Amino acid sequence: MGEERKFVYPAARRDDSIKDDFDGTEICDPYRWMEDPDGEETKEFVKAQQAVTTPFLESLDSRDEVREKVTAYYNYEKVGCPFRKGDRYYFYRNSGLQNQSVLYYRTSLDGEAQVFVDPNEWSDDGTTSISSTAFSKDASLVLFSISEKGSDWKTVKFRRVSDNDFMEDKLEWIKFSSFAWTHDNKGVFYASFDKPAEIEAGADKGTEGASNKNQKLYYHVLGTPQSEDKLIYEAPEFPNRMWGAEVSDDGNYLIISVRESCEPKNLVYYANLSSFDGSGSSLDIKELVSEFEDEYNYITNEGTLFYFQTKEEFICIDLESPDKDSWKTLIPKGEDILESVCCFHQNILVTTFIHDVQHVMKLYELATGKFISDVNLPTIGTVSSISGEKEFSELFYKFTSFTYPGTIFSYDLAKKESSVFYETNVKGFKPESFTVEQVFYESKDSTKIPMFLFYPKDVKRDGNAVTYLYGYGGFDISLMPSFSSLRCAFAEGFNAVVAIANLRGGGEYGPKWHKAGVKEKKQNVFDDFIAAAEFLITNKYTCAKRIVTVGGSNGGLLVAACMNQRPDLFGAVICHVGVLDMLRFHKFTIGHYWVSDYGCADEEEDFKYLIKYSPLHTIKADGREFPSTLLCTADHDDRVVPAHSLKYIAELQHAVGSQDYQHNPLFIRVESNAGHGGGKPTSKIISEYVDVYCFIGYALNAKWLS
Repeated sequence: MGEERKFVYPAARRDDSIKDDFDGTEICDPYRWMEDPDGEETKEFVKAQQAVTTPFLESLDSRDEVREKVTAYYNYEKVGCPFRKGDRYYFYRNSGLQNQSVLYYRTSLDGEAQVFVDPNEWSDDGTTSISSTAFSKDASLVLFSISEKGSDWKTVKFRRVSDNDFMEDKLEWIKFSSFAWTHDNKGVFYASFDKPAEIEAGADKGTEGASNKNQKLYYHVLGTPQSEDKLIYEAPEFPNRMWGAEVSDDGNYLIISVRESCEPKNLVYYANLSSFDGSGSSLDIKELVSEFEDEYNYITNEGTLFYFQTKEEFICIDLESPDKDSWKTLIPKGEDILESVCCFHQNILVTTFIHDVQHVMKLYELATGKFISDVNLPTIGTVSSISGEKEFSELFYKFTSFTYPGTIFSYDLAKKESSVFYETNVKGFKPESFTVEQVFYESKDSTKIPMFLFYPKDVKRDGNAVTYLYGYGGFDISLMPSFSSLRCAFAEGFNAVVAIANLRGGGEYGPKWHKAGVKEKKQNVFDDFIAAAEFLITNKYTCAKRIVTVGGSNGGLLVAACMNQRPDLFGAVICHVGVLDMLRFHKFTIGHYWVSDYGCADEEEDFKYLIKYSPLHTIKADGREFPSTLLCTADHDDRVVPAHSLKYIAELQHAVGSQDYQHNPLFIRVESNAGHGGGKPTSKIISEYVDVYCFIGYALNAKWLS
């Protein structure tokens, strides 16, 4: 860090009379008022924090050089896998620094690209984005799920493919919904919530914090108002349940996936659509899977034979004989983790498996599960997307890795070989100048944990390299090798090591790996991350004062909890949109969905372990200086509400920042007109990373190399 200095932080009013009783244990919540994002006191607190943070960040050395490098490395053409709909091939493309990617189409694979829709035209600041699209079966109609200011709330608009203008139809109050067209083009199935009372009272969409419950499944008939949409299914006795709708490939069935948490388990219902026209009598909805015991993802069907991917297998269920004893396993559980299945060319399955945190790709026959062949991949890495349709023979996939910017391949089934369709080029980036390695280290309980490292080849193993340590460790999410031009810019700019730790709680080794890092076992995740830092120090990559830990969302919980437990082990902490109040997270927006990973403080046994690691409640001024800390949140984050970060920084500054021995800065950065991260425009991404990298340089006393 630079010269030693003492920071003065804005005072936040503490109301120690606000307390919650957890089965006889009283917990004070002095900053409860910060849970109202539209309250004047909250707004003034944010303004006061920014008045300290912003000038500090803008005063840091090398901002121009950092911005130049970050911008240059982000300014490359980004192209997504083409996907065929009817006679057109669609693909997303960003020329480099466009705020949002543009959706293009071609009438042939080598035809001229034409703009289909450009979301950059929808807002001056680039904060309106396409969240998803859904084409009708004949590809003559399309809907766009649109997000504003990064909010999880979506507005759905429709258009005919042959027209340039949107239709009058519009759907609102949609969040976490799939979309499924009936094959007669009359309408679409979707799920929505009731309009929140806070928004009725004048709150801005995306800033309200009320819990989202009682989602309902509807059918919208084109040309009619949303108020007339037909209610297909609801379950008020199960307010946490959410509904995912699909129409079968043959158009004859509605498949409903029922979930009630983030746990990878769901129920499956179905209904025959042969006489459904969107009005009149209700659908006869039947249960196919009636217990939350596994995950069932519909892949395709042949008549009454329905094919599902589970967490570890590929199975077939006959609707005419749906008893579990009659289910057939076509691809059984193996040593590798089955991650994805896609059907193309009528009867061919393309699958990806995870083997020691890298992808393996294989082809199988649909009806029998018979192995056909491997698909050879270029190196250790990830198949980040696959594009194929059952009725078409084309197959495209995109491959990426830490120093492999991304190549789209087309696959020739007859020749059983891949050819390059599009290759990404990042000007000035030289993959050959990097070393990439995978290591395995022991956690506190001797469990072997994998971790990827990449760094410039001239980094010295002298125990002094700047090291960017990233982790997540939750919700069955696997951190696979992927390219990030921003991380590569960091590695080159600071001549640094980038370390990605594959912690328990993720999905890298299947359900057991995930379960080993949830609820009462969550401390395993923190132990894994702490052990990663200790491994890097012991093996002379770096030292404690040169490590910055970075995490977002559940990863924000990770880095904050580890900082509270071991403030001596890190030089800096970057906590993006973190879940930091583990006693109240379930009370806001979609937080109740996370109870499957965290537990719930309203339950006595869960409270006992949550209070031990909840970042907001475990800040201790015990004489150890805390690392330089930068929290990053956003005013329209309705996934992890800003109150988590606001309350945490207030407590951190109060308890630790006031101590004579605390010289490292403790700051918060609040982005305006942005959410949890999805749909964030390029301009905001670059500005945020310039601030973050300059802060890290200051905190670790590291010079940016021009």
